[in-house]
Amino acid sequence: MTVTKTVTAKPKPEPKATESDEAPAGTAVFKVWGSAPAGADITYGSDSDNLDGSGLPMTKTLKVQDGALYYHISAQLQGGGDIRCSVTIDGQTKTGHARGSYNICSAQLNGDFSGGWD
Repeated sequence: MTVTKTVTAKPKPEPKATESDEAPAGTAVFKVWGSAPAGADITYGSDSDNLDGSGLPMTKTLKVQDGALYYHISAQLQGGGDIRCSVTIDGQTKTGHARGSYNICSAQLNGDFSGGWD
């Protein structure tokens, strides 16, 4: 008589995901999220560079340039909705909010004289 023993391996637990708005060092992270049924016109970048974004939710990352004076994001609702936006650099985050027809969500971080962001 043959006896067979079945052993079921326990799955390894998955590492816990961490949710953070922190931007990796040397980067600017731009976000827009919420509800915009007719869409939103999104512009983001620095004092020397404006880029267009699209779709919600949107997350874009740029390398922080030496000498940049500020980084900003602007999202204008097209016909209504409720959106939020943010820009994050080196642990500093600025946020904005817009609700209603054609209102604008905006956020901006300014460089300071010590090399930080405010």
